[in-house]
Amino acid sequence: MVRSKKTSEMVKMALFIALIILLSVTPLGYIPLGAINATTIQMPVIIGAVLFGWKKGAVLGGVFGLTSLLKNTVQPNLTSFVFSPFVPVFGEESGSLWAIVISLFPRIMIGVVAAAVFSLLVKFKLNKTLSSAIAGFCGSLTNTVLVMGGIYVFFGESYSAAKDIAYNALMATVSATITGAGITEAIVSAVVCGAVCTALIKYSERKS
Repeated sequence: MVRSKKTSEMVKMALFIALIILLSVTPLGYIPLGAINATTIQMPVIIGAVLFGWKKGAVLGGVFGLTSLLKNTVQPNLTSFVFSPFVPVFGEESGSLWAIVISLFPRIMIGVVAAAVFSLLVKFKLNKTLSSAIAGFCGSLTNTVLVMGGIYVFFGESYSAAKDIAYNALMATVSATITGAGITEAIVSAVVCGAVCTALIKYSERKS
């Protein structure tokens, strides 16, 4: 039974990883919204974190981060240097290792934060539907805040030059991205993750 359970968990993780990779190579994963891309890949990371816990959620987030790094390396755009160390920083001849941090750390934290929020709310007797929805919101917003914050801290001047905006206006741009696209992504993630997690949790409980 123990071996069967481990096999089942491995299969489930493989399915989630496959879904993340699939989203990363289709337009559904990165939806262009002018200056930025709205992401949906955080959703399977969040759902996996809610169902399997923060460790597996962190692994799924890491896979998301790797797909981001690879995509920006293979299909670079004007600002890909913030996600890939193999793309030269704007105005320079080489890339930066800080790009690895921005690609991986925020995405790993999606799973950690989502799982922690869900577990905490369930402990406080909040129903699982609302708990998973709030986890979806927090996990998605974690990604936006950490990515945009990392860009500002590590690549502020280069990013401003690449986007052709004044450096002293970058903070306003970052804030607008978080409160605009970031909040929108988080709300969509809350709705989708709340619904999907509820269905999967109920199915798992019936099967048990």
